[in-house]
Amino acid sequence: MELRYDSQLVVRVGVAEHTVGRAPSRMMTMALGSCLGIVLYERESTIGALAHVMHPRRALVKNNSNRSKFVDTAIELIVSKMVRMGAKRSGIVAKIFGGAKMFDSIAKGGGVLQIGDENISAAREVLKEFGIPIVAECVGGSNGRTILFDLRDGSVVVKDAFDNEEIY
Repeated sequence: MELRYDSQLVVRVGVAEHTVGRAPSRMMTMALGSCLGIVLYERESTIGALAHVMHPRRALVKNNSNRSKFVDTAIELIVSKMVRMGAKRSGIVAKIFGGAKMFDSIAKGGGVLQIGDENISAAREVLKEFGIPIVAECVGGSNGRTILFDLRDGSVVVKDAFDNEEIY
């Protein structure tokens, strides 16, 4: 889905979805709670990708046909698409966002409510396996986030649930 933001076209990425594009595109995903927003960017080609993932590993979930839903398979998928579009694999960098503990008082017991921590760990591990450095992150905490990724310069604007805004 595309929408207008500051009079420019923005591609909206929903839960368990991804998109790949090049400048001057912008991409947005909303409501990152325990989910993770994974941004990949290759500066020379201005090709980038955004995935909104829900779970750390595909093999751990029975209903796993949607590869965009999982950290491990989403990264593999978007790296492949970026390279096919002309990005240099060696120039790809990552930024990760989200992975919050949305129900902190309940989450202290562990289990499924700790999925944010598991998503963060999986992203760090899989990106390391791919040789992709993480150059910025805004993860953890207990607040939801919305991110806006600008492929013209690789910047990501993060807005939290209280309208606090930072640029990464």
